[in-house]
Amino acid sequence: MVRKYLSTLISWGRPGKTVGSDARLMQELDRKRLPKHIAIIMDGNGRWARTRGLPRAMGHRAGVESLREIVRTCTELEISVLTVYAFSTENWRRPQEEVDVLMDLLSEYLRKELDELHRHGIQIRPIGRIQELPPGARDELERAVRVTGKNNRLILNIALNYGGRAEILDATRELIKEATEGKLHPDAIDEERFSGALYTRGLPDPDLLIRPSGEMRLSNFLLWQLAYTEFWVTDVYWPDFRRGHFLQALVDYQGRDRRFGGLKI
Repeated sequence: MVRKYLSTLISWGRPGKTVGSDARLMQELDRKRLPKHIAIIMDGNGRWARTRGLPRAMGHRAGVESLREIVRTCTELEISVLTVYAFSTENWRRPQEEVDVLMDLLSEYLRKELDELHRHGIQIRPIGRIQELPPGARDELERAVRVTGKNNRLILNIALNYGGRAEILDATRELIKEATEGKLHPDAIDEERFSGALYTRGLPDPDLLIRPSGEMRLSNFLLWQLAYTEFWVTDVYWPDFRRGHFLQALVDYQGRDRRFGGLKI
């Protein structure tokens, strides 16, 4: 079963031309009203593997192909920022074997994809408590940041050892430190200044959050930034999430009436 699955995975390759429903969805899209920043909780890898009688590691590996396809689609549509939730501060509680697989997959993805990501103008930005990651994964991330640092076609935020509460705590500590050093008056701390201390500083808040696997919760992801973000949830597990699902999320997003707490007259 595992050998058959690996053979299928290798044969996937790159997606073909847009056909059928994908083409219809592309025609429905208004290129002038696409979200600038999209966030994705890449969920359902383990359940995807379990339904196929495969080890959980196979689900995580299959999810990498979904990430490749969505990154390519974002560059094609000229999306400015994509933030993906790869590993949370709570994920350390998982079995050590699974944590090791996730860290190895991260290193493997960066080694194999870095040249292509760089060639297509994609900038890698890890967000989270990166200093606590294993040395091998941290080294690959630092290399990716160095190589892609000047790219500006798409900013790819990879949330690793990330927690929304941890981010807010880290931002608070940074501002307190500046205040105690006399560099910042407490009265000067407003929403804009606080946002500037977050991991996503300098970037717009997400316009759209996509959550595969059907779960209806934030899972400690971008708690500050998602205040007025539109949510799109699908029962499809992340390894099965493809271009068509992504395009459907964008079409649905364009049908939303975004009021940001106010009223349109």
